[in-house]
Amino acid sequence: MARRAVEHAANDNGDTGPADDLMRAALRHFAKHGLGAARAAREQAEDAFFRGDRQAYDWWLGITRTLDKRLAAEADSQMQAAELS
Repeated sequence: MARRAVEHAANDNGDTGPADDLMRAALRHFAKHGLGAARAAREQAEDAFFRGDRQAYDWWLGITRTLDKRLAAEADSQMQAAELS
């Protein structure tokens, strides 16, 4: 017996959330910076951290994390250590 086609695709992209926005931004950043995109995003995160802009820091760290989880964890660890000293 033939099954009826699914009416709505699971990935219809109707609702986009913060994770989708972050992924799009990471892909645009990668398109601009190529293989150095994660390091460039980390530099942006560090600049924002030292300017005291927590929202920008979190955004750029999220882009770094999307591109390279290890690099993001290293950067976050270093920024937390800098914050404590």
